[in-house]
Amino acid sequence: MVLDKTRERVDPLLTVIAKRFSTVNPDLLTWCALLFSVIAGVFFYFSTPTAESQNFFLLFGVLFVFLNGLFDAVDGKVAKLTHKASARGDYLDHVLDRYADVFMVGALALSPWCRSPIGLLAIVGVLLTSYMGTQAQAVGYKRDYSGLLGRADRLVLLIFFPIIQHMVLGLSFELPWNVTIIELVLVYFAVVGNITAIQRFYVTLQWFRKRIP
Repeated sequence: MVLDKTRERVDPLLTVIAKRFSTVNPDLLTWCALLFSVIAGVFFYFSTPTAESQNFFLLFGVLFVFLNGLFDAVDGKVAKLTHKASARGDYLDHVLDRYADVFMVGALALSPWCRSPIGLLAIVGVLLTSYMGTQAQAVGYKRDYSGLLGRADRLVLLIFFPIIQHMVLGLSFELPWNVTIIELVLVYFAVVGNITAIQRFYVTLQWFRKRIP
């Protein structure tokens, strides 16, 4: 939600990019975003602390996380510019976004960078956050983007933390209990993601209470 508030600032840039894709079906851009997330997940999953300084898999993964975020932001813009926006397209976008989240976060959770079950809680936090937002709309309230950890925030963290992890490999830098940078971001997703889900759950409950006479 922190970065979702800056959406209006980057809107003009996204519009410029979207115009260059105006001849492309927006659904194709949505599927491309999913493909990029799968590739990012593959690089994340096969990255290892011992080989990262040679193969740069974390950095390749970051590149495809960026492309996933870019295409995910542009597909809706293209749909609006070409008057192809529809409930079907919106549904497809949100379903594939959830798969993308699982591929990227899940790959890190299953990779050698994460040696604890915190990865599972991170996936739960990510999925519940998105579920609470769309479920609020399903029961008659607006789509809820409130809370501390929106999708834009997650993507930025999935870009910067792997880069930091790659950079500290050659340094004599060590966190307590040999925790990796990747594990830190997964802890953040687990804690803040579930807090965000609870926030959205509470906001929707408050909306129900206000509707009851």
